[in-house]
Amino acid sequence: MLADVTLHREHFSDWGGEDWVYDDSRLDLLRCNDEVLLRFLCEMIHPVVRPDEAEVDKLLELFNLNLRADGYQLAVKATISGKRIFAGIKAIHPAGAITVNARRVADSLASDHVAAQITRMESSIDSDPSLAIGSAKEFVESICKGTLRERDVALTGGEDLPKLVRMTREAVGLSIDRSTDETLKRTLSALATITQGLAELRGQLGTGHGADPAVPRPPSEVAGLAVRMATALGIFLYERHRNSAPVSTGEI
Repeated sequence: MLADVTLHREHFSDWGGEDWVYDDSRLDLLRCNDEVLLRFLCEMIHPVVRPDEAEVDKLLELFNLNLRADGYQLAVKATISGKRIFAGIKAIHPAGAITVNARRVADSLASDHVAAQITRMESSIDSDPSLAIGSAKEFVESICKGTLRERDVALTGGEDLPKLVRMTREAVGLSIDRSTDETLKRTLSALATITQGLAELRGQLGTGHGADPAVPRPPSEVAGLAVRMATALGIFLYERHRNSAPVSTGEI
């Protein structure tokens, strides 16, 4: 088959269009079992086949968007020289359900960067919990920075997550003062607790920093909790931002 592909696709290009792969009886992609199709998709984003990580993220997002309806997802099973190797698995955590509203935020922002963060969260809850936790924190940071930029709030670049969330709350009119209703005050105070918890989770168990080599692999349930907290917080702040005043649009 390799000789045929080389001859008819590289030397002569006489197979007519890019859709030949679906009709080739040797691959049988339209009728093969699920495991074969998942293996084929994983090969499409294998680092030897596709070394560009940005392209991998875009394809991974597209694949998982369509696979989740049947309860599957492509997830990281290993890394080689820093490159991700994927496998098809049953979606133990229905990550698409967790992040479906977050994707609406990414669409509204027209932000490939935020969409890639969501893809990393979805695909790594079970296979790489540390990456899911680190990406969850980055998602909230991106939403806060984008909101503050659209509201012309200057940043120094040294703000940590709790400060970013506090600045975003103040910018969208969610600061706490004496006139704030007591119930709302408790709710807003809980946001600070969630933010601090997310930051500490990332510091202890997430990616993005040099952890102690003896740190154990975080449970996938903890990663799922971090992703749920991050998406809930990010969506809440963004919706408040959009609904509280007219703003300009732009990419994060």
